[in-house]
Amino acid sequence: MVHRKGATRANLGELGMIPGSQGTASYIVRGLGNPDSFNSCSHGAGRKMGRKQAQRELDLNQEIAALNEKGVVHALRSKSDLDEAPSAYKDIQVVMENQKDLAEIVVELTPLAVLKG
Repeated sequence: MVHRKGATRANLGELGMIPGSQGTASYIVRGLGNPDSFNSCSHGAGRKMGRKQAQRELDLNQEIAALNEKGVVHALRSKSDLDEAPSAYKDIQVVMENQKDLAEIVVELTPLAVLKG
């Protein structure tokens, strides 16, 4: 049995999705079936700061400006929305580079709009 906390299946040839953040790319990937990772890869960019830390430390206006500059339709309106802001997450490019032996990129997706439920 393999329990994947913070990971997703990446069996040989298996398609999966690795999300970035509200303002960064997400990826459709094909698993490489690496037995050293139990046929797993990351399930996303991963947080670089906790939700409450992001709400305390990130600048709302800067986060709004960054998404607006990229043309991403978003719902960042208040400090409480900063828990999911792009700056709260690790650099997805680095994450993908660090796991190129686990999954290959099939398609890079660019965010157009973000809905938070």
